[in-house]
Amino acid sequence: MILNTAGLAALFTSYKANFKGAFDAAVPTWPQIATEIPSGTESNLYAFLGQFPRMREWLGDRIVKNLVANDYTIANKDWESTVGVPVPKIEDDTYGVFAPIFQEMGYTTRLHPDEIMFALALLGHTELCYDGQGFVDDDHPIIVAGVAGTYDNYDGAGGTGLWYLLDTKHPLKPFIYQNRKAPNFQVLSRPTDEGVFTSNLIKYGVDSRDAVGFGLYQMAFGSLNTLTAAHVDTYTTTVMSQMSDEGKPLGVKPNLILCGTSHRVEARDLVLKEYLAGGETNPHFKELDLLVTPYLV
Repeated sequence: MILNTAGLAALFTSYKANFKGAFDAAVPTWPQIATEIPSGTESNLYAFLGQFPRMREWLGDRIVKNLVANDYTIANKDWESTVGVPVPKIEDDTYGVFAPIFQEMGYTTRLHPDEIMFALALLGHTELCYDGQGFVDDDHPIIVAGVAGTYDNYDGAGGTGLWYLLDTKHPLKPFIYQNRKAPNFQVLSRPTDEGVFTSNLIKYGVDSRDAVGFGLYQMAFGSLNTLTAAHVDTYTTTVMSQMSDEGKPLGVKPNLILCGTSHRVEARDLVLKEYLAGGETNPHFKELDLLVTPYLV
């Protein structure tokens, strides 16, 4: 290929098609546990977290819930991935060997939110959420029917790897994916670009801006203990027993187990096996959905 603007433009179109094909084919799993929130600035303030706007009988004046209750902020981060194609490979018409690289770039770019989402989930017992406590913690401050107390959504015993019991059916899920700028694939495509002069490379890259954070801790129970039917039952009871500040049930009900590969077998046996080892029916068969991710390590 002659190294001119027209030739490089055609090559960019080809590589972009490789990128987009793999990007579109990849299936991220973060939407199962997170609500996507658009962002138009460098960060978003989630003052509304912690509010559960519920219907009540209208007696007298309306009671207005104050949404400015906390200062939980998620700051966007910049991300990039760049590769350089050697100019001699283009001039010698051997640039096709790099097509899989751009396919892989598209695939991993689509799954980038998974990586950062589950990296955050892994730190759920240490990273703080909107109430200033760990996302899963043993002393979330609560007020029920005017009485102050605490709520425990964390079992730190065992140390076998963090896994979650989640309610993902509400519009606001346990986690937040904050999207500031969608991935943008581009190239320094002119033969006179500095990268060509100094490095003899045509540089292709993708960049984006986004971030992840915690949603409502009330939708989650985290555990380092063994993943057993007894523990799932206990945690489910705990989550479902939560009350609003008016003293009414929150209506939270876990529907999904989130775990890493270390709990894969136990989780699969718990919810995907129709019969137990003794031949009796498994009472937890398909009772919960299962999400196993290699990123929760």
